[in-house]
Amino acid sequence: MIERLGIIGCGLMGGSVALALRRAGLVRHVAGFSRSQASSRRALELGVIDEACASAADAVRGADIVLLSVPVASTFEVLASLRAELGPEALCMDVGSTKRDVVAAARAALGPDIAAFVPAHPIAGKERAGVDAADADLYRDRRVILTPLEETDPERTRRARAVWESVGAVVSDMSPEDHDRAFAAVSHLPHLLAFAYVASVARQPQGERMLQFAGPGFRDFTRIAGGEPAMWRDILLANRDEVLAQAASFRHVLGEIERAMLASDAQALMDQIAQPSALRSRWEMGAAMGALAGGAASRPAAADEAA
Repeated sequence: MIERLGIIGCGLMGGSVALALRRAGLVRHVAGFSRSQASSRRALELGVIDEACASAADAVRGADIVLLSVPVASTFEVLASLRAELGPEALCMDVGSTKRDVVAAARAALGPDIAAFVPAHPIAGKERAGVDAADADLYRDRRVILTPLEETDPERTRRARAVWESVGAVVSDMSPEDHDRAFAAVSHLPHLLAFAYVASVARQPQGERMLQFAGPGFRDFTRIAGGEPAMWRDILLANRDEVLAQAASFRHVLGEIERAMLASDAQALMDQIAQPSALRSRWEMGAAMGALAGGAASRPAAADEAA
Protein backbone atom coordinates (compact mmCIF):
# COMPACT_ATOMS: atom_id res chain seq x y z
CA MET A 1 0.00 0.00 0.00
CA ILE A 2 1.31 3.43 -1.00
CA GLU A 3 0.29 5.89 1.69
CA ARG A 4 1.18 8.98 -0.35
CA LEU A 5 2.09 9.21 -4.05
CA GLY A 6 3.64 12.46 -5.19
CA ILE A 7 3.25 13.17 -8.92
CA ILE A 8 5.28 15.96 -10.49
CA GLY A 9 3.59 16.66 -13.81
CA CYS A 10 -0.13 15.84 -13.76
CA GLY A 11 -0.49 14.75 -17.37
CA LEU A 12 -1.07 11.60 -19.36
CA MET A 13 1.78 9.49 -17.97
CA GLY A 14 1.66 10.43 -14.31
CA GLY A 15 -2.13 10.62 -14.28
CA SER A 16 -2.41 7.13 -15.76
CA VAL A 17 -0.19 5.70 -13.01
CA ALA A 18 -2.37 7.34 -10.37
CA LEU A 19 -5.58 6.01 -11.92
CA ALA A 20 -4.19 2.49 -12.25
CA LEU A 21 -2.97 2.41 -8.65
CA ARG A 22 -6.32 3.76 -7.46
CA ARG A 23 -8.23 1.08 -9.33
CA ALA A 24 -5.96 -1.59 -7.83
CA GLY A 25 -6.61 -0.17 -4.36
CA LEU A 26 -2.89 0.40 -3.79
CA VAL A 27 -2.72 4.12 -3.00
CA ARG A 28 -4.41 6.13 -0.22
CA HIS A 29 -3.54 9.70 -1.19
CA VAL A 30 -2.23 11.27 -4.40
CA ALA A 31 -0.60 14.69 -4.27
CA GLY A 32 0.16 16.42 -7.54
CA PHE A 33 2.02 19.43 -8.83
CA SER A 34 2.17 20.87 -12.34
CA ARG A 35 3.76 24.08 -13.50
CA SER A 36 0.41 24.83 -15.06
CA GLN A 37 -2.09 25.40 -12.27
CA ALA A 38 -4.83 24.61 -14.78
CA SER A 39 -3.41 21.11 -15.21
CA SER A 40 -3.35 20.52 -11.46
CA ARG A 41 -6.91 21.81 -11.07
CA ARG A 42 -8.11 19.62 -13.91
CA ALA A 43 -6.42 16.57 -12.38
CA LEU A 44 -8.20 17.36 -9.12
CA GLU A 45 -11.56 17.74 -10.88
CA LEU A 46 -11.12 14.38 -12.62
CA GLY A 47 -10.21 12.61 -9.39
CA VAL A 48 -6.73 11.76 -10.64
CA ILE A 49 -5.18 13.48 -7.62
CA ASP A 50 -6.52 14.23 -4.14
CA GLU A 51 -4.45 17.34 -3.55
CA ALA A 52 -3.16 20.04 -5.91
CA CYS A 53 0.09 21.32 -4.42
CA ALA A 54 1.71 24.72 -4.84
CA SER A 55 5.20 23.30 -5.47
CA ALA A 56 7.03 20.09 -6.26
CA ALA A 57 8.45 20.10 -2.73
CA ASP A 58 4.94 20.22 -1.26
CA ALA A 59 3.84 17.25 -3.37
CA VAL A 60 6.88 15.20 -2.35
CA ARG A 61 6.76 15.96 1.38
CA GLY A 62 5.88 12.72 3.17
CA ALA A 63 5.52 10.71 -0.06
CA ASP A 64 6.38 7.00 -0.19
CA ILE A 65 6.79 7.20 -3.95
CA VAL A 66 7.61 10.19 -6.16
CA LEU A 67 6.97 10.05 -9.91
CA LEU A 68 8.49 12.67 -12.21
CA SER A 69 6.48 13.10 -15.40
CA VAL A 70 8.26 16.16 -16.76
CA PRO A 71 10.31 16.98 -19.87
CA VAL A 72 13.73 15.35 -19.63
CA ALA A 73 15.39 18.77 -19.91
CA SER A 74 13.68 19.76 -16.63
CA THR A 75 14.98 16.80 -14.62
CA PHE A 76 17.81 18.58 -12.80
CA GLU A 77 15.73 21.63 -11.88
CA VAL A 78 12.81 19.55 -10.56
CA LEU A 79 14.94 17.08 -8.58
CA ALA A 80 17.00 19.88 -7.06
CA SER A 81 13.81 21.62 -5.94
CA LEU A 82 12.41 18.58 -4.17
CA ARG A 83 15.54 16.88 -2.81
CA ALA A 84 15.20 18.36 0.70
CA GLU A 85 11.73 16.82 1.05
CA LEU A 86 12.60 13.27 -0.04
CA GLY A 87 12.00 10.96 2.90
CA PRO A 88 14.69 8.46 3.96
CA GLU A 89 12.69 5.54 2.52
CA ALA A 90 11.14 7.33 -0.46
CA LEU A 91 11.39 5.87 -3.96
CA CYS A 92 11.80 8.37 -6.80
CA MET A 93 11.25 7.48 -10.48
CA ASP A 94 10.93 9.30 -13.79
CA VAL A 95 9.22 8.35 -17.06
CA GLY A 96 11.69 9.96 -19.48
CA SER A 97 12.37 8.65 -23.00
CA THR A 98 16.13 9.08 -22.62
CA LYS A 99 18.21 7.86 -19.75
CA ARG A 100 21.87 8.94 -19.83
CA ASP A 101 20.96 12.61 -19.60
CA VAL A 102 18.38 11.91 -16.89
CA VAL A 103 20.94 9.92 -14.90
CA ALA A 104 23.52 12.72 -15.18
CA ALA A 105 20.95 15.28 -14.06
CA ALA A 106 19.83 13.09 -11.15
CA ARG A 107 23.40 12.55 -9.95
CA ALA A 108 24.04 16.30 -10.02
CA ALA A 109 20.76 17.20 -8.33
CA LEU A 110 20.52 14.45 -5.71
CA GLY A 111 24.13 13.78 -4.72
CA PRO A 112 24.21 10.85 -2.27
CA ASP A 113 20.40 10.70 -2.37
CA ILE A 114 20.75 9.21 -5.86
CA ALA A 115 20.32 5.84 -4.09
CA ALA A 116 16.59 6.60 -3.96
CA PHE A 117 16.31 7.15 -7.72
CA VAL A 118 15.29 4.39 -10.17
CA PRO A 119 15.21 5.68 -13.76
CA ALA A 120 12.24 4.28 -15.68
CA HIS A 121 10.84 4.47 -19.19
CA PRO A 122 7.32 3.14 -19.82
CA ILE A 123 6.83 2.29 -23.50
CA ALA A 124 3.29 3.61 -23.67
CA GLY A 125 1.44 6.72 -24.70
CA LYS A 126 -1.33 8.21 -26.77
CA GLU A 127 -1.60 10.69 -29.58
CA ARG A 128 -3.36 13.02 -27.12
CA ALA A 129 -1.43 14.41 -24.17
CA GLY A 130 -2.67 15.95 -20.94
CA VAL A 131 -4.52 14.65 -17.91
CA ASP A 132 -7.82 14.36 -19.80
CA ALA A 133 -6.23 11.49 -21.74
CA ALA A 134 -5.09 9.67 -18.57
CA ASP A 135 -6.12 6.01 -18.65
CA ALA A 136 -5.89 3.34 -15.95
CA ASP A 137 -5.14 0.77 -18.68
CA LEU A 138 -2.35 2.74 -20.36
CA TYR A 139 0.42 0.49 -19.04
CA ARG A 140 -1.36 -2.85 -19.16
CA ASP A 141 0.76 -5.37 -21.10
CA ARG A 142 3.18 -2.60 -22.05
CA ARG A 143 6.90 -2.81 -21.43
CA VAL A 144 8.60 -0.61 -18.84
CA ILE A 145 12.39 -0.32 -18.85
CA LEU A 146 14.22 0.23 -15.58
CA THR A 147 17.83 1.40 -15.67
CA PRO A 148 19.01 1.13 -12.04
CA LEU A 149 22.45 2.55 -11.28
CA GLU A 150 25.36 1.19 -9.30
CA GLU A 151 24.35 3.56 -6.51
CA THR A 152 20.68 2.59 -6.58
CA ASP A 153 19.38 0.91 -3.44
CA PRO A 154 18.35 -2.66 -4.50
CA GLU A 155 15.24 -2.41 -2.33
CA ARG A 156 14.17 0.71 -4.27
CA THR A 157 14.63 -1.22 -7.53
CA ARG A 158 12.48 -4.06 -6.17
CA ARG A 159 9.77 -1.61 -5.18
CA ALA A 160 9.92 0.14 -8.56
CA ARG A 161 9.42 -3.18 -10.32
CA ALA A 162 6.48 -3.99 -8.04
CA VAL A 163 4.80 -0.64 -8.74
CA TRP A 164 4.98 -1.03 -12.50
CA GLU A 165 3.90 -4.66 -12.40
CA SER A 166 0.93 -3.69 -10.23
CA VAL A 167 -0.36 -1.43 -13.04
CA GLY A 168 -0.06 -4.27 -15.55
CA ALA A 169 3.34 -3.56 -17.10
CA VAL A 170 6.01 -6.04 -18.16
CA VAL A 171 9.28 -4.85 -16.61
CA SER A 172 12.78 -5.21 -18.09
CA ASP A 173 16.18 -3.94 -16.92
CA MET A 174 18.81 -2.28 -19.13
CA SER A 175 21.80 -0.06 -18.62
CA PRO A 176 21.20 3.63 -19.47
CA GLU A 177 23.67 3.30 -22.35
CA ASP A 178 21.97 0.26 -23.88
CA HIS A 179 18.59 1.91 -23.41
CA ASP A 180 19.52 5.04 -25.32
CA ARG A 181 21.16 3.05 -28.11
CA ALA A 182 18.13 0.80 -28.53
CA PHE A 183 15.56 3.59 -28.45
CA ALA A 184 17.54 5.72 -30.86
CA ALA A 185 17.00 2.85 -33.33
CA VAL A 186 13.38 1.89 -32.67
CA SER A 187 11.79 5.16 -31.52
CA HIS A 188 13.83 8.32 -31.90
CA LEU A 189 15.04 7.78 -35.49
CA PRO A 190 11.53 6.80 -36.73
CA HIS A 191 10.19 10.07 -35.36
CA LEU A 192 13.03 12.00 -36.97
CA LEU A 193 12.33 10.32 -40.33
CA ALA A 194 8.61 11.00 -40.06
CA PHE A 195 9.22 14.70 -39.37
CA ALA A 196 11.70 14.93 -42.26
CA TYR A 197 9.44 13.10 -44.70
CA VAL A 198 6.41 15.29 -44.03
CA ALA A 199 8.59 18.37 -44.40
CA SER A 200 10.09 17.09 -47.68
CA VAL A 201 6.64 16.67 -49.20
CA ALA A 202 5.19 19.89 -47.84
CA ARG A 203 8.10 22.04 -49.05
CA GLN A 204 7.77 20.97 -52.69
CA PRO A 205 6.03 23.43 -55.05
CA GLN A 206 3.06 21.05 -55.42
CA GLY A 207 3.31 19.70 -51.89
CA GLU A 208 -0.09 20.87 -50.70
CA ARG A 209 -1.77 19.31 -53.73
CA MET A 210 0.18 16.06 -53.26
CA LEU A 211 -1.06 15.80 -49.70
CA GLN A 212 -4.66 15.92 -50.95
CA PHE A 213 -4.08 12.51 -52.55
CA ALA A 214 -2.37 10.91 -49.55
CA GLY A 215 -3.93 7.68 -48.32
CA PRO A 216 -3.40 4.96 -45.71
CA GLY A 217 0.31 4.59 -46.47
CA PHE A 218 0.99 8.26 -45.76
CA ARG A 219 -1.30 8.15 -42.72
CA ASP A 220 0.41 5.12 -41.19
CA PHE A 221 3.98 6.24 -41.95
CA THR A 222 3.51 9.78 -40.68
CA ARG A 223 1.27 9.26 -37.62
CA ILE A 224 4.16 9.84 -35.22
CA ALA A 225 5.05 13.13 -36.94
CA GLY A 226 2.11 14.54 -34.99
CA GLY A 227 4.18 14.25 -31.79
CA GLU A 228 4.62 17.25 -29.50
CA PRO A 229 7.44 19.32 -31.09
CA ALA A 230 9.10 20.62 -27.91
CA MET A 231 9.21 17.14 -26.38
CA TRP A 232 10.79 15.64 -29.49
CA ARG A 233 13.26 18.51 -29.81
CA ASP A 234 14.46 17.69 -26.28
CA ILE A 235 14.63 13.94 -26.92
CA LEU A 236 16.57 14.28 -30.19
CA LEU A 237 19.07 16.66 -28.61
CA ALA A 238 19.40 14.58 -25.44
CA ASN A 239 20.16 11.42 -27.43
CA ARG A 240 21.88 13.19 -30.31
CA ASP A 241 24.93 10.95 -30.77
CA GLU A 242 22.97 7.70 -30.81
CA VAL A 243 20.30 9.10 -33.13
CA LEU A 244 22.95 10.38 -35.54
CA ALA A 245 24.62 6.97 -35.54
CA GLN A 246 21.30 5.35 -36.41
CA ALA A 247 20.73 7.97 -39.12
CA ALA A 248 24.09 7.03 -40.65
CA SER A 249 23.06 3.37 -40.65
CA PHE A 250 19.78 4.29 -42.33
CA ARG A 251 21.53 6.34 -45.02
CA HIS A 252 23.82 3.38 -45.74
CA VAL A 253 20.88 1.05 -46.38
CA LEU A 254 18.99 3.72 -48.33
CA GLY A 255 22.10 4.15 -50.48
CA GLU A 256 22.12 0.43 -51.29
CA ILE A 257 18.50 0.61 -52.42
CA GLU A 258 19.15 3.71 -54.53
CA ARG A 259 22.14 2.06 -56.20
CA ALA A 260 20.02 -0.95 -57.14
CA MET A 261 17.42 1.37 -58.66
CA LEU A 262 20.03 3.39 -60.58
CA ALA A 263 21.45 0.15 -62.00
CA SER A 264 17.94 -1.13 -62.84
CA ASP A 265 19.01 -4.25 -60.94
CA ALA A 266 15.64 -5.86 -60.25
CA GLN A 267 17.07 -8.78 -58.28
CA ALA A 268 19.17 -6.59 -55.99
CA LEU A 269 16.20 -4.32 -55.44
CA MET A 270 13.99 -7.31 -54.68
CA ASP A 271 16.51 -8.57 -52.13
CA GLN A 272 16.63 -5.16 -50.45
CA ILE A 273 12.83 -5.08 -50.18
CA ALA A 274 12.10 -8.75 -49.42
CA GLN A 275 14.29 -9.09 -46.34
CA PRO A 276 12.79 -6.20 -44.34
CA SER A 277 9.31 -7.13 -45.60
CA ALA A 278 9.69 -10.64 -44.17
CA LEU A 279 11.07 -9.29 -40.89
CA ARG A 280 8.22 -6.80 -40.49
CA SER A 281 5.67 -9.52 -41.25
CA ARG A 282 7.05 -11.68 -38.42
CA TRP A 283 7.47 -8.83 -35.95
CA GLU A 284 5.22 -8.59 -32.93
CA MET A 285 5.46 -5.73 -30.43
CA GLY A 286 7.46 -6.79 -27.40
CA ALA A 287 8.48 -10.17 -28.82
CA ALA A 288 12.15 -11.20 -29.15
CA MET A 289 13.31 -11.74 -32.73
CA GLY A 290 16.49 -12.78 -34.46
CA ALA A 291 18.49 -10.24 -36.43
CA LEU A 292 17.66 -9.62 -40.05
CA ALA A 293 19.99 -11.73 -42.21
CA GLY A 294 22.17 -10.10 -44.80
CA GLY A 295 24.04 -6.85 -45.20
CA ALA A 296 21.00 -4.66 -44.61
CA ALA A 297 20.90 -5.76 -40.99
CA SER A 298 24.48 -4.92 -40.06
CA ARG A 299 25.67 -1.47 -39.12
CA PRO A 300 28.28 -0.22 -41.59
CA ALA A 301 31.74 0.91 -40.52
CA ALA A 302 30.84 4.56 -41.07
CA ALA A 303 27.99 4.30 -38.58
CA ASP A 304 30.27 2.59 -36.04
CA GLU A 305 32.73 5.43 -36.37
CA ALA A 306 29.93 8.00 -35.98
CA ALA A 307 28.84 6.31 -32.74
